[in-house]
Amino acid sequence: MHLNDFHYELPESLIAQSPPKRRDQSRLLVLDRFTGEVNHKHFYDIKSFLKPGDCLVVNNTRVIPARLIGERIDTGGKIEFVLLKRIKDDIWEVILKPGKRAKPGTRFVFGSGALIAEIINIVDDGNRLVRFFYEGIFEEILDHIGIMPLPPYITASLEDKERYQTVYSRLKGSAAAPTAGLHFTKELIDQIKSLGIEFAELTLHVGIGTFRPVKTENILEHHMHSEHFSISRETCDIINNTKERNGRVIAVGTTSCRVLETVALDNGKANPGEGETDIFIYPGYRFKAIDGLITNFHLPESTLLMLVSAFAGRENILSAYKEAIEHKYRFFSFGDAMLII
Repeated sequence: MHLNDFHYELPESLIAQSPPKRRDQSRLLVLDRFTGEVNHKHFYDIKSFLKPGDCLVVNNTRVIPARLIGERIDTGGKIEFVLLKRIKDDIWEVILKPGKRAKPGTRFVFGSGALIAEIINIVDDGNRLVRFFYEGIFEEILDHIGIMPLPPYITASLEDKERYQTVYSRLKGSAAAPTAGLHFTKELIDQIKSLGIEFAELTLHVGIGTFRPVKTENILEHHMHSEHFSISRETCDIINNTKERNGRVIAVGTTSCRVLETVALDNGKANPGEGETDIFIYPGYRFKAIDGLITNFHLPESTLLMLVSAFAGRENILSAYKEAIEHKYRFFSFGDAMLII
């Protein structure tokens, strides 16, 4: 299977640079994955496509202001850190820009001395393990001096940082938002629950690797990044009870989908757990856990486009994307949504 099989042309003007005024006013393309039929709606119409007994599974991760701008202590050269994940205590895996010459022992300063970082090791992809030194509470310092790490295709500034968080975000740890959930308002969630539809939470801390392009022509040679997840017994019970009563399990976002497919047994039941997942889902994959998917429109040739193509069929997805472009849908993180059922 070739990378070019997942290519499409997108006018740059359709890349959303800012969120809509109201979260649930984004547009919604509804795709029947069996017939390829498409309906054009708004996200607040999603209620009419859900049924009593269904379950929506959301990712409750919260984005941290993971971008730090500072300088090398020895040379004064400018440096940018992006925090990928906490390894333990004050040790983090980070991306450095520029970072090729940064060896173990090199120190950096951020926020006029609020944070000091020392490189302790070089790991995969040229990333570094660093230890932070500070006085006070790390998260409070990060909130004060850190910058929200928006995707590279968003060049506009974000006026309200909460618009890059879901309304149900709780657990800090992501370098990027699970963007399918950005369309929900608290009022819409209450309306959906009132219809007899349950919500279940899991956690996957989204890494910056979600934006890394596939560089191998044969997609099977692509090395998938890993991300930390956890799913509780309570959530698994909700999901498994949904399946027992023939309700549909609908993943809100590719992150929720990847966790559910990671922990699913062969019979589709969910198993609680915590760990790292590097599951790579592409056409030919047999889904065990999900019956539907809420997602945004994804970059050409990306692993996320491959995932949705696996779920709905590559031809159906590319046809739906073509129609979305013709109807001038907004694409990517702050863009419009799809419901695939």
